[in-house]
Amino acid sequence: MFLRLGSCDWIRSKRNLLVTGPCGVGKSWLACALGQKACRDDLSVLYHRVPRLFADLALARGDGRFPKVIRGLARADLLILDDWGPEPLTPDQRRDLLEIVEDRYDAGSILITSQIPVDRWYELVGNPTLADAILDRLVHNAYRLELSGDSLRKNRAPVPNA
Repeated sequence: MFLRLGSCDWIRSKRNLLVTGPCGVGKSWLACALGQKACRDDLSVLYHRVPRLFADLALARGDGRFPKVIRGLARADLLILDDWGPEPLTPDQRRDLLEIVEDRYDAGSILITSQIPVDRWYELVGNPTLADAILDRLVHNAYRLELSGDSLRKNRAPVPNA
């Protein structure tokens, strides 16, 4: 399946990809590898860590750049949202995520990485109406990679004390 995803046809077809699994199994690495391959195939890619993206959107709302930032997120062929779900969404974050997925639906692909299984994303969104709207646009046209295993970070050699 990963080799098929490497063709980037899923991006050209405006499908999504949801990569889940425990900490350290390589979700972000795989997302970045697919993003890099998309760039080599002349597709535009934006990468954001979700906690920082929501902080940036809150600042943009305050200084008047919000519409411009949201438009920028809608333009890329692939939007990578890395590390979603450590904390439930706030009301502003729910609305922002709905704007993002609505703007991109049938217009561009989203790749999301998360330690939280997809079947628990509903509770992360919080508001049932917004959760239905967001997840309907994300999940139903998405490929899923559910990773398992030990953290790859455990295999690294220890750093000697200075």
